[in-house]
Amino acid sequence: MARRMDAVLLGLVDRLVAFCRHVHRKIGTALRRSQSQRIGRQQAPDGTSYAPRKMPVRDKAGRVKRKKMFAKLRQTKFLKVSASPNEVSVGFMGRVSRIARVHQDGLSERVRPRGPRAHYERRVLLGLTEPDRYLIRNQLLNHLQ
Repeated sequence: MARRMDAVLLGLVDRLVAFCRHVHRKIGTALRRSQSQRIGRQQAPDGTSYAPRKMPVRDKAGRVKRKKMFAKLRQTKFLKVSASPNEVSVGFMGRVSRIARVHQDGLSERVRPRGPRAHYERRVLLGLTEPDRYLIRNQLLNHLQ
């Protein structure tokens, strides 16, 4: 009797763990999409625009790159979701994580190996906005129904 009850309870716990991982994966995917879209709009989580690019010192006058910053960082290839039964995280993986951290925290870094150091303005790439919090809450409530 006790063994049968243990087997039933273990089965329920396994299903609960799988369900939690599934819900966290869905939340992470939705958050990644939201973060990617916000980075594409060049906005920090608080709604402010990113600091503009610096004018190059030794370049032709008046020519600054017109393309949006962080175009490749937004890709699913670099912006990864990690989900477990207890947590979900969205972040940059691999070599690009260093680039993202420098911009996220406004640090200084060498432009190239043994090259000059450059200070990068703080551009917050990842963070939760109010709509993101609402999205998380709705995802959880939808899965609990």
